[in-house]
Amino acid sequence: MPRATVYRRLNAALLQAHKDDEDLKLRALIDEEYTHRPFYGSRRMVVFLRRCGWRISRKRVQRLMREMSLAGMAPGPATSQPHPRHKVYPYLLRGVAVTRRNQVWSTDLTYIRLARGFAYLVAVIDWYSRRVLSWRVSNSMDASFCVDCLEDALREHGKPEVFNSDQGSQFTSDAFTGVLKREGVAISMDGRGRALDNIFVERLWRNVKHEDVYLRGYANMGELTVGLAQYFAFYNAERPHQSLGYATPDQVYRSGIGGGALIVDKYGHTDERPGKECGTGQRRAAAQLDAITA
Repeated sequence: MPRATVYRRLNAALLQAHKDDEDLKLRALIDEEYTHRPFYGSRRMVVFLRRCGWRISRKRVQRLMREMSLAGMAPGPATSQPHPRHKVYPYLLRGVAVTRRNQVWSTDLTYIRLARGFAYLVAVIDWYSRRVLSWRVSNSMDASFCVDCLEDALREHGKPEVFNSDQGSQFTSDAFTGVLKREGVAISMDGRGRALDNIFVERLWRNVKHEDVYLRGYANMGELTVGLAQYFAFYNAERPHQSLGYATPDQVYRSGIGGGALIVDKYGHTDERPGKECGTGQRRAAAQLDAITA
């Protein structure tokens, strides 16, 4: 083999390794900033990264955010992308008072950074009590670990009347919705551009990252799994929640007293388009996120 070919391949490998290392650092910055400001889309994230000293294009930020399954929580046309062949279900919870446990469950995915690499976390939460019913981690975003998480929650806690998710392809897949249909559960999915439709899981992710992941800096999937098991045990059984009168999710879930939830029908049933207020939609979403305590 010619020497020039060997050098060319070696240089290409070194450049790719450097790019991969840069991507890991950028993912960490994006993840932390997005957790603070979930209303940031790719444009604002580019501004943030450039202020941090990075010379970066919006196209690269879009790719990284897409790989991390992140999108700005603001009214817009592309906040969640379902599979084009999957059925998308209507949102059933706007203006509905959640007054009992197992009335409404919901789920979502989030990105978790590791010292070398990343993982994805999915969880199922009971809206009434804020209790985390099941969770799973994976190094890919396929539907199988989401289905496994759902099956575990159903096996251990019975079934809800309504199950809510976003329009991500994992949750619109036949494998996932088929489980809910089998159990006779009503399927609800967040409206496009509705930042607060699944706010309780969004707030859970914020707590998980600020109270555990960022503090511990997990190195690998094994450490992450053990650490999250400890955190969710604490979250359910020991952590007092302001919105529950400083009771714990376990206490409220077991007793059926002291919980509740409501997504206000801010725009009404006849016109769900927030066009008249879209100029301040991102700030409004951020303020309401802070106001709702999980």
